[in-house]
Amino acid sequence: MENIRVVILAGGKGTRLKPYTTVFPKPLMPIGEMPILEIVLRQLKSFGFKKITISVNHLADLIQTFFGNGNKFGLDITYCMEDTPLGTAGSISLVDDITENFLVMNGDLLTTIDYSAMVRSHVNSGAAATIGVFPREVKIDFGVLELGGKGELIQYKEKPKYEFIVSMGVNVFHRSVLDYIPKGKYLDIPALMMNLRNAGKQVLTYRSQCQWLDIGRPDDYEKAIEVFEQSKGQYLKADK
Repeated sequence: MENIRVVILAGGKGTRLKPYTTVFPKPLMPIGEMPILEIVLRQLKSFGFKKITISVNHLADLIQTFFGNGNKFGLDITYCMEDTPLGTAGSISLVDDITENFLVMNGDLLTTIDYSAMVRSHVNSGAAATIGVFPREVKIDFGVLELGGKGELIQYKEKPKYEFIVSMGVNVFHRSVLDYIPKGKYLDIPALMMNLRNAGKQVLTYRSQCQWLDIGRPDDYEKAIEVFEQSKGQYLKADK
């Protein structure tokens, strides 16, 4: 995996975690004894990735100061800076030396996914893009009603639970997708994926038996701290 470029998206303002992220970038939020982004970087190294580009914007100096050029982690870390927000896909256009296949992921994920296995699956498939997916259960804390055309009751479910397949914020792309990312223009990854699909390109999903949490909300952040402390070895089991 040494020849695979990894782009980590770390430029968001983390608005759902305010007030913490007002003066502190979300990728530096601590999980246990280290920032969440450090956990991600250590995992990537353990799976053989070396070339890392971190896309930064909000409080970029703090992230660059903490991680530097990556030497202390055994990685080659470079940065790309958005002068104006370009979205999760638009920032990819600023990355130099994109490899034939490359990994793009959020910098605030706590997961046990095997990144190398996902990349191999993508390369073997020949797809333009592969989206890492995870089943997420959502509980509605109200009684949910289904009504007919005249307002009559059809169904009544008390505090139902629904399961959705959600994006993990981990994606693998073939270099050809750069043709669909206009340089310097705002574009998010969901829109890019639909643009690829509408253009007839193959977009696949990848699902594995892994754990996953996005720390974007306070309750998920607190859960991530608890889960990591209880099973640190699952997340950094190959860490050296």
